[in-house]
Amino acid sequence: MTTKTDKKPISTNLAENERYFKENVGLNTSFDLGIRKLRILDYQVNLYFINGLCDTAYITEILKKITSISDNEVDHTKFKEIFENRIANQSVVKIKTLDEAVDQVLSGLILFFIEGMDYALVVDVRSYPGRQPQEADTEKIVRGARDGFVENIIVNTALIRRRIRDERLRYEMMKVGERSKTDVCIAYVKDVADPGLIKTIKKELETIKIDGITMADKTIEEFLVKQGFNPYPLVRYTERPDVAANHLLEGHVIIIVDTSPSVILTPTTFFHHVQHAEEYRQAPAVGTFLRWVRFLGIMASIFLLPLWFLFVLEPSLLPKEIAFIGPTEQKNIPIVIQIFLADFGLEFLRMAAIHTPTSLSTAMGLIAAALIGQIAIDVGLFVPEVILYVAVAGIGTFATPSYELSVANKMARLVLLVFVALFKLEGFVVGCTLFVLLLANIRSLNTPYLWPFLPFNAKALCQIIIRTSVPGAKLRPSIVHPQNVRKQPN
Repeated sequence: MTTKTDKKPISTNLAENERYFKENVGLNTSFDLGIRKLRILDYQVNLYFINGLCDTAYITEILKKITSISDNEVDHTKFKEIFENRIANQSVVKIKTLDEAVDQVLSGLILFFIEGMDYALVVDVRSYPGRQPQEADTEKIVRGARDGFVENIIVNTALIRRRIRDERLRYEMMKVGERSKTDVCIAYVKDVADPGLIKTIKKELETIKIDGITMADKTIEEFLVKQGFNPYPLVRYTERPDVAANHLLEGHVIIIVDTSPSVILTPTTFFHHVQHAEEYRQAPAVGTFLRWVRFLGIMASIFLLPLWFLFVLEPSLLPKEIAFIGPTEQKNIPIVIQIFLADFGLEFLRMAAIHTPTSLSTAMGLIAAALIGQIAIDVGLFVPEVILYVAVAGIGTFATPSYELSVANKMARLVLLVFVALFKLEGFVVGCTLFVLLLANIRSLNTPYLWPFLPFNAKALCQIIIRTSVPGAKLRPSIVHPQNVRKQPN
């Protein structure tokens, strides 16, 4: 990988600076990199910009102010001060090296090189292409805010700042990727977040060595937590500014990556992935009910199919009252193969729904339900109960708030089915035990994954099981090691 080690200073000769841009940046080759040459009070001024990343209206207004200098001023000795004062923009910065100049202009800022000056003026007139904030598709709620994160990092930080107008909220920006130079922002509340966690995240981000992070926050995550082949998510993603703001106030650190419509919440546990904003937009009793139903669906998505299959293999385990559970007829295809076929078929449908235009997805669902499912039963491919329990487990998967967690739970379910098929009751017990041990052994940024269940914290576990009212939740979660443990003043 080619790296830039030179820090060539900006020359007072504009021709040398232009030559550098031609040789290293592609000036006069790349159509979107432009230069405008002006003559003001006998000084040569060169303006560099990138088409598509700058607001043309802002640039036009700035040029009107600058070119009027020749009409209204005659004192050449104060040209530098006059020129800087005439730039009608709130963000004007001096830079001294051509390497930094290239980074700034490729980020969408404009550069002014002035004859005889050994520095350039950087003016922020960025206007990145993108959509306006709208409700997140993956975290919809019945009642609440409809604005969601977009692909513009400036808009995303503003959405959070709108909710936390605290002078202690910090946004620290850095660039990651030797070629992409993607903006990455670390957000935290200074007197709440754990300084050790902030330091660790900064260190990990600074050590990232890669050409570019075109996959944005997912690439950052893989460098940050080093997940390997563990399917369970070690960070949480959210597309909702209210959820991100709430986690900031709890003491979490947030990573915002430009071009990504979601942000990374750290550190997180398993139970962070099973909560949803809807629970906090309803009354505590309703929120608790919704949470329990969601927990039930998540449990069903993991254990229902292996447990039913165990009862099929070992009918003697069933009490007399529910002895009707299990197929009443045998098919040519073994039950375990039927389960796997139906489960993978459901996954095919989910993938197809993602890739199918919205106008056709309804028709696709009707075809799958009315034709494929029913005909498969009629021809003897599946027994009806297989379709029933696979469908219930699939609904539990869809009820999981975190998409990453739902896929990991599906993989765990399939492994449990293999254990049951091979070893029956012993396989189910051993598989469930290994499943819990696997989760207990996971640590995300030094945070136990099953906290507050393991290690056990009764008060925190109670707040997960029961959605307490906001006035009753006076303490921040201890797992993030907040500097200020109280949410409310004494």
